[in-house]
Amino acid sequence: MAVRDYIRERFMPHIWCPGCGHGIVMNTLIRAVENLGLRKNDIIMVSGIGCSARITGYLDFHTLHTLHGRALAFATGVKLGRPDLHIIVPMGDGDATAIGGNHFIHAARRNIDMTAIIMNNRIYGMTGGQYSPLSGYGRMATTAPYGNIDQAFDIVELAWSAGATFVARTTTYHAHDMVTILEKAIVHKGFSVVEVLSQCPTYYGRKNKLGDAVEMMKSYQKGTTPIGSNAKKQNPDLVERGIFVQEEKPEYCTEYEKIIQKVKGEKQR
Repeated sequence: MAVRDYIRERFMPHIWCPGCGHGIVMNTLIRAVENLGLRKNDIIMVSGIGCSARITGYLDFHTLHTLHGRALAFATGVKLGRPDLHIIVPMGDGDATAIGGNHFIHAARRNIDMTAIIMNNRIYGMTGGQYSPLSGYGRMATTAPYGNIDQAFDIVELAWSAGATFVARTTTYHAHDMVTILEKAIVHKGFSVVEVLSQCPTYYGRKNKLGDAVEMMKSYQKGTTPIGSNAKKQNPDLVERGIFVQEEKPEYCTEYEKIIQKVKGEKQR
């Protein structure tokens, strides 16, 4: 794989901390695009603000680096204007489930054909380690020195119930599986959500005494299990990974085009 064909080397070295899982996500995304044989000009990446959003600066696709939480709103406009393109939206805790939460549920409800990659490191890493909607009850953060009292969102359940037609979860430890999942998400005709459990050893790991990046990745190996496995029945605390939803429903841009053609037909009468 010619990695340099996909990376903007002028922006290297990257700003991610040593051990951050986001580099693994970028690696697997490149591999998925390469395996699918997609042309770079057929891809637009749209991001908001945060550690995860930096991917748009490092990859040599058409990219938009937008406002915090508004990545999906901008991506919706791009998709409506150029429905022929593949839209990929890398997001973090805030862009997807905090300030961007309303955009997220409505993009899922509308079933707009784009791929949302949510890097769940359970913390606001770029701005100093504040707790997020994904941190979890009892977890420590710079803004929760005595423990967080908020319950965490379950991204899979949230996306599923909001209407997303492709919903999956994987981890940075399971990089090989992530490539396959991303391939399926990108070609799926509808709103695709891929949650990636991604380690943040600098803030989340350190604050919660979870060890370094290697130890955190090993926790993904031990703490997750494939969907429907017997291990989940024996240990309900295990987090399931894999593809939870993959179904066909009317896609928003396609339906919008039908309305346009109806209007044109009426004007010609």
